[in-house]
Amino acid sequence: MDTPDQYRPLTPETLGARLASIDAVAKRVGSDPALWTVREVGDGNLNLVFIVEGPEGAVVVKQALPYVRLVGDSWPLPLYRAFFENHALVRQAERDPGSVPAVYHFDDTQALIVMEFLAPHKILRRKLIDGDKVAGLGNFLGKFCARTAFRGSELSMKSADKKKDVGLFSGNIEIPAITEALVFTDPYYDAEMNHHTDGLDAVVANLRSDARLKAKVQRHLMKFASNTETMVHGDLHSGSIMSTDTESRVIDPEFVQYGPMGFDIGMLLANFFMAYFSQPAHRAKDELDDYQEWLLSVVREVVEIFEEEFTRLWQTERTGMLYPEALFEGQGHNSADACAGLLAETWKEALGFCGIEMHRRTLSLAHNADFEEIEDKGLKAALEARNLHMGAELILNAETCGSLDELLLLARQVNKKDIL
Repeated sequence: MDTPDQYRPLTPETLGARLASIDAVAKRVGSDPALWTVREVGDGNLNLVFIVEGPEGAVVVKQALPYVRLVGDSWPLPLYRAFFENHALVRQAERDPGSVPAVYHFDDTQALIVMEFLAPHKILRRKLIDGDKVAGLGNFLGKFCARTAFRGSELSMKSADKKKDVGLFSGNIEIPAITEALVFTDPYYDAEMNHHTDGLDAVVANLRSDARLKAKVQRHLMKFASNTETMVHGDLHSGSIMSTDTESRVIDPEFVQYGPMGFDIGMLLANFFMAYFSQPAHRAKDELDDYQEWLLSVVREVVEIFEEEFTRLWQTERTGMLYPEALFEGQGHNSADACAGLLAETWKEALGFCGIEMHRRTLSLAHNADFEEIEDKGLKAALEARNLHMGAELILNAETCGSLDELLLLARQVNKKDIL
């Protein structure tokens, strides 16, 4: 029989007996597990995820596995990632209230989190593949990125608190190491777990032969590994967002660490561009232009709202040691130029991260359903080639890309190219 100090992976059959005594579960589902319905719904790469429904309501139970689920027990992973995910959710809820699921219970030994069941939310990636639109999506995501970036940095936090937090999250070693390998390194050489679509060999060979591009990617890796500007979600993409037609929440921050301010928004924008380039395989011709333009409008809104909200927080919550009012407003100086300069640096950094994410989701281990669900392999390769091409453009030209208008124009131009 299991004891409280033993880790055991949950199953739909064992979950009820093991969680019925937890008040947070019984209160929200019901005290009699015989009346519960348990469904295992995890389709991600790392964890077990269950929906538990009963007479009183429903909760989600997420449990870490001691290995990478996508690969198997040949790739072990520490259970402590659940500890860091729990801490990330708590901080995100403080820094942007209502943006993440509420946490009801955390069990460190069992590496499990009981949290709010989101309904009728769906994974955003599925909605984008299906052609659904989400009202206010760009506004929500722009504010989430701005608030978590600003309030998780020494622009806002006391320096002692920030340094303590950096120390805490620095223990999350193996999970960021996955990013360092799969995102920044593996796509650019013939790594063991890489795979790509037939027909892309020439494009891939061209990328991997570009020493200048690889050097820029490695510079971004250096920033990712050594820059602790703010707490980042670490894996912000359309699969880690759940939405209805009018509301969204961010989930799954187990890749959390302190990192560069431009990382989360760069990764997020990459996934909207991948959705954009994949659309010819998912939409009828009479729907295609409208939906692709809607996706680009979300990109625009994310960036504009990020800058607007970041600037508002700069003006109202700049209480940390960085850019203190004593150096600016206290001496009669306007700090607007300093804010704009920081945003410009973050923008250039984000574009590089964006291009890198576009590459890794096509060449490395974990690919996106946006492309993977395309049955016509010739069409899939052609659309992925556009994605790879734009990714390279962003990596090579992040410092000179310039405005948001230029970025969206580039996407439209690449969308019309025959790369293969």
